[in-house]
Amino acid sequence: MHKIDVIGFGALNVDTLLKVGRIAGPEEESFIEGYTESCGGSAANTIVGLARLGRKVGFVGKVADDHEGKLQVDNFISENVNVDGIIRSKKGKSGTVLGFVDKKGARALYINPGENDTLESREINLEYIAQTSFLHISSFVGEKPFRAQKKLAGMLPKSIKLSFDPGALYAQRGFSAIEPLIRSSYVFMPNSLELEQLTGEKDYRNGAKVILEMGVKIVAVKLGVKGCYVTDGQEQVTVEPFLVETVDTTGAGDAFDAGFLYGLLDNKNNLYECGRIGNFVASRSVTSRGARAGLPYQKDLASIYQV
Repeated sequence: MHKIDVIGFGALNVDTLLKVGRIAGPEEESFIEGYTESCGGSAANTIVGLARLGRKVGFVGKVADDHEGKLQVDNFISENVNVDGIIRSKKGKSGTVLGFVDKKGARALYINPGENDTLESREINLEYIAQTSFLHISSFVGEKPFRAQKKLAGMLPKSIKLSFDPGALYAQRGFSAIEPLIRSSYVFMPNSLELEQLTGEKDYRNGAKVILEMGVKIVAVKLGVKGCYVTDGQEQVTVEPFLVETVDTTGAGDAFDAGFLYGLLDNKNNLYECGRIGNFVASRSVTSRGARAGLPYQKDLASIYQV
């Protein structure tokens, strides 16, 4: 019996999000209207989302002994995330992200990975990983943690399912680079653009088919304002979105992952229901600024069936 439902493994960044009138292009100017500082990191956002939904969760990542590192650990603890897998370096700087968000919620992000990119496989406590039902991974900037993820994915026992959200960074690496991670995955959760980049298929349904042929059991494609498409090869469903006023799309995909994994953990073999929960959690996340502020709690799930 696993003690932890999901352990996340990815970058830990403190996000400084600047609210701007518009996102400036080359040689252009814009103005800052306000800002927020919050904890982020794709897999980390998903893990906090699952914690708020009442799941037992933990995390593997690396921070420095600085303000940002303490902020990350303290935030995890306040959200009931187990931090025994966090590696704490006595040197360097923790990861940070500088983001610009316009009035429509569109964003541009700049990443300073810091200690994230020094994480190596030898630092990971395998006994800690062995406690989980799902290992959820997302992207790093550097090669060392990327290699560590591939090595760990290849070592996982069948009792631990791998959940993988490639994000833009890993999609940009190309199919051959992340193929080992995809083949090891039980559930793969890209957005439609990432799936096209990886498979070359403009139709996300065809792209999902390519991924399933690699041995992945479930593919959930995030379609933004069009909801999501989910398939296991036998069943194909398109799930409509929840319509809300968007404030900030930062972390929306991570929030979807949290809802979808919650559905799988709740023994909801119905792919439509898993997708609906994912869409709901994502819809709540975009109504507040930052990746985590709008994430719903378990009690909020009751409203899904009142919409």
